Amino acid sequence: AAISHGRVHRRLGLGPRSRLDLLRNLVTALVRHERIEAPWARADEMRGYAERLIEYAKLGDTNERAMRMANFWLTEKDLIHKLFKVLAPRFQPHPGSYTRLLQIPNRDGLDRAKMAVIELKGNPFPPLICPRRDTEKTLLNQLLKGYREDMQRAAAP
Repeated sequence: AAISHGRVHRRLGLGPRSRLDLLRNLVTALVRHERIEAPWARADEMRGYAERLIEYAKLGDTNERAMRMANFWLTEKDLIHKLFKVLAPRFQPHPGSYTRLLQIPNRDGLDRAKMAVIELKGNPFPPLICPRRDTEKTLLNQLLKGYREDMQRAAAP
């Protein structure tokens, strides 16, 4: 991986305007559907903006800055009501980390892009299974299990 001197964000889309439009559409889709599929880079980049938007929404719809942020980031204006009346109360007790980002299999087709599912926590959908690394089927745990059995056999006679 190259060292990113002076680079603050990924270069998505065809330019700065296109990048912002893409991110605004993704944030809007996330607020509308509460779970979306997107390429990993786009989902990861959009995550910070979605979290910040929810932080502002928690300030309430009387806050002028929160309303300006919602007006900018949500391209479909009927979602502003949902942001302030549904999502903000849901996340009010939480201090942060309102989204969950999970990797899914790569996209089929020519590019085989690394894909992700990004979702708002507490959504009404059934939970996605998180891959567990510490199952007994991993090589390390199989070796440890064999070692323990050998030690028990050696100590038994």
